[in-house]
Amino acid sequence: MTENEQVKPVLLGMTPEQLKAVVAELGMPAFAAKQLTQWIYQKGESDIQRMSNISVAARQKLEEHYDSGFRAPVAEQHSADGTAKYLFPTLDGQFVETVFIPDDDRGTVCVSCQVGCKMACQFCMTGRQGFQGQLTVADILNQVYSLPERERLTNIVFMGQGEPLDNLDAVLAATRFLMADYGWAWSPRRITVSTCGLRKGLKRFLDESPCHLAISLHNPFPEERAAIMPAERSYSVTEMLELLREYDWTGQRRLSFEYIIFGGANDSNRYARELVRLLSGLECRVNLIRWHALPGEERFHEADATRMAAFRDYLTHRGLRCTIRASRGQDIDAACGLLNTKEQSKV
Repeated sequence: MTENEQVKPVLLGMTPEQLKAVVAELGMPAFAAKQLTQWIYQKGESDIQRMSNISVAARQKLEEHYDSGFRAPVAEQHSADGTAKYLFPTLDGQFVETVFIPDDDRGTVCVSCQVGCKMACQFCMTGRQGFQGQLTVADILNQVYSLPERERLTNIVFMGQGEPLDNLDAVLAATRFLMADYGWAWSPRRITVSTCGLRKGLKRFLDESPCHLAISLHNPFPEERAAIMPAERSYSVTEMLELLREYDWTGQRRLSFEYIIFGGANDSNRYARELVRLLSGLECRVNLIRWHALPGEERFHEADATRMAAFRDYLTHRGLRCTIRASRGQDIDAACGLLNTKEQSKV
């Protein structure tokens, strides 16, 4: 881009009202706003010139003044288990990784909301990357709309790079587009937002979003959790649970807790007992996740499958719904905790 070249505003991420303003600004007929909305949010059309029911002259004006906002992935990797990982460019010239996970008749996309992450969790590659930027609404939606497997999607999870509650405006806006009648009209039950817990953001999410919530817990003891998850120091898991108990989890919105098992560290009955005590009476489920080794990391160890099963059975027999999440895409660094675009962001 030359020094005098201006960056065009993007259409993806604009509300129908904002698109009406665009149409008016360019002197297009008012009904073109509805056509534009349908092309972007229902058909996912990335090329303004292919929006065929808009006049040629109007399309030319649009293209002169606006960018569609869609960006195809610039790299991809495919796992032996069918998982696919894509590298998407952001509007400000950085990159994020996005993962598609097929499972029989289900297709889940794991989207990112930040380039890197501020939370600095010790066991996560994204945490090691550090924070390099917020994604815009367009950046988030592009990971869904420009996904090669878009037509196979049944679920979206905000479990990629970044902390969703640290970019809450953009995350909430993206979910609203996906649930809107003018968009995909998806049920909120098909969308899950994961967080390690931020005080202000969590309450706002609970009050404003009907989507499922997943809490990254990983250790039930506050002091030990703080040693691997710095966010614990500013908002304790005990405080989080006090807030969560104020809301109804018996309806359609689901609450789950993500618990990475570190072999020999948080997988004994001591931790299982504390989890049962901590979550007692709360309508929720616990997902056990295998930790995946990071380069040069010697503090943590992968869990034994037998021990994970025993941990699950302990929780289940004491009334907690608990499952072991299958590890997918580890051979292409697409599994939980392995996403990282630090090197690509230097390009």
